[in-house]
Amino acid sequence: MIEMTPSACEAVRAAIAGAATPVEGIRIMVESGGCSGFKYMMGLVAAPEPSDVVVDIDGVKVFVDAESGPHLQGTKVDFVVTLEQSGFSFDNPNAASKCSCGKSFN
Repeated sequence: MIEMTPSACEAVRAAIAGAATPVEGIRIMVESGGCSGFKYMMGLVAAPEPSDVVVDIDGVKVFVDAESGPHLQGTKVDFVVTLEQSGFSFDNPNAASKCSCGKSFN
């Protein structure tokens, strides 16, 4: 369904360890919006929703809702650090095009 690099898994583990409340994993989803039609959304969550697909990637639980699943099929999530910025990046084979910031796609 979805892949995460070791760097992305480590970033999520660090975020979970620093959370103020108990967290079970990270939700990755797609919503309408952004400059290209769809945008990626991520957030720490205490538990999955009943309809979520739960993927365990190297001990990191990733929750994907049924509507986002087809848009995220085969997507590789990475955490990159450059001189200009750091953050998650998405390599999505389903995206026909994406904006220059890489946070939204069509």
